[in-house]
Amino acid sequence: MSGKSAVASRSAPAAIGPYSQAVRCGPWLFLSGQLPLDASGVMVQGGTAAQTERALLNLQAVLKEAGLELAHVVKTTVYMIDLKEFAAMNDVYAKFFGAPHPARAMVQVTALPKDASIEIEAIAAAP
Repeated sequence: MSGKSAVASRSAPAAIGPYSQAVRCGPWLFLSGQLPLDASGVMVQGGTAAQTERALLNLQAVLKEAGLELAHVVKTTVYMIDLKEFAAMNDVYAKFFGAPHPARAMVQVTALPKDASIEIEAIAAAP
């Protein structure tokens, strides 16, 4: 497919498999799920709030590499291993996204890579 290119940021953890941190296709940027890993690949400790913040900071770093911001995000999907932690995640999430808020799906899963408690993916649109 022509017009498709990978985006990678050194400020976010490297992909842990055969995928890109993000792929740009026309005005769209499809961001792979970000785990709560620091840029060196170490899992952030401190519970759901800290892990949500790190995952969103990673998304923000990849967006920045593509010349975009969180305001360009139109859709997110949040994967959590325990939806009882929803309020803690949502409080942090609300600090990152202003109105109009992106569309969002929440999915509870039994496990995530590297035993993370949360993973967040996004779709953004360039202006």
